[in-house]
Amino acid sequence: MENRMPAFPDSFLWGAATSGHQVEGNNTASDIWAMEHVPNSTFAAPSGDACDSYHRYPEDIHLLADAGLNAYRFSVEWSRVEPEKDRFSRAELDHYLRMAATCHERGLTPIVTLSHFTVPAWFARDGAWNQPEAPELFERYCRQVVTHFAGEVTWWVTLNEPNVGALLTATGLLAYGGPAEAAQEDPAEAFARRVGGEPGTATVALPVTTPEGVANLCEAHRRARTAVKELQPKARVGWSLTIQDFQAAEGGEQKTADMLRQIAEPFLELSKDDDFVGVQTYTRMVFGPDAPLRQPRTERTFQTGWEYYPQALGNAVRLAAGFTGVPVLVTENGIATADDDLRITYTREAITSLREAIADGTDVLGYLHWTLLDNWEWHAGYAMTFGLATVDRETFERTPKPSLHWLGQVAATNGACLDTGRP
Repeated sequence: MENRMPAFPDSFLWGAATSGHQVEGNNTASDIWAMEHVPNSTFAAPSGDACDSYHRYPEDIHLLADAGLNAYRFSVEWSRVEPEKDRFSRAELDHYLRMAATCHERGLTPIVTLSHFTVPAWFARDGAWNQPEAPELFERYCRQVVTHFAGEVTWWVTLNEPNVGALLTATGLLAYGGPAEAAQEDPAEAFARRVGGEPGTATVALPVTTPEGVANLCEAHRRARTAVKELQPKARVGWSLTIQDFQAAEGGEQKTADMLRQIAEPFLELSKDDDFVGVQTYTRMVFGPDAPLRQPRTERTFQTGWEYYPQALGNAVRLAAGFTGVPVLVTENGIATADDDLRITYTREAITSLREAIADGTDVLGYLHWTLLDNWEWHAGYAMTFGLATVDRETFERTPKPSLHWLGQVAATNGACLDTGRP
């Protein structure tokens, strides 16, 4: 009898992820919008209209449904819902509720992130996550959203990659793989002026690197989790962590263990009380005795400079599940490349490694690809293409790539087509 890998669970979530600021456009009340527009901004280009998904979200949802996927992770923008402190917008809450309803109409499970990096400018003005009131303010916002959704969403991600600051601090690397470069002029003072705050206090929300900021992020997650479960007892709540595949080169075993203790373990510890832990994995990090080792560039290296190493996903999922004892939801995985054939190859190998982890007994709830659309990728502007569909920068027309159809076929067969070659 043919020896085939077991299928994915029948309830497995197959989908893609986006974040509001990266696709909606004109998120003008947010901290990141403010930083995009100061002299010597740390961002290569402003987000501008982005993918105009604020208005075109039905097209995005239809893309996913038509391809055969069954889940969509999107974020609610706090800065739209509470553009000024203590003033909540019913119209914006209705907007996001319509997004969830459209998902249901097309047979998709909505998975909602309550904060995907960005925060309101007023929150940044007062110190972002460093201010003592931060956990309470975030909890209050979360209660507004969850109450308004009235059970339409049962999957909630409180915070996106709260440990990214720990990653950058521990490794000395920027998000896109290079050493920190000094700006011609520190834009922090201009940012503070723009948001009406004081230099040294006003700050963009992420990455969080101060001890008080990290403590407040963790407390914000606890309070948000409690609030969601109180308002919606059957909801499933977690947060999404950047968990790359940490490996030791010869002599790097102690350094690797130290990095895990700084970057992952405190956050995974908090996940033990969650319904799931979101894992976001793209590559591996190999540590020598003193620092992460740079891998040589090849034709497969990500546009970001990251190493092509798709099997990182299975290893990261095992790590998270083994440490926490709770199920894993892959909330992001993908590759920045202009070669869509390479995207399919990478994703096939990543999902195969995920299936192997499941076969080993790891409880995995779903796989959400990053990302649905070629979008605004933070400091890199529009240079990085992670998407399953292109977006015309003038007309906003979406054009599905072969990889979207391929992933839909994987979903439709619940992974069985992984064994049969390219659909």
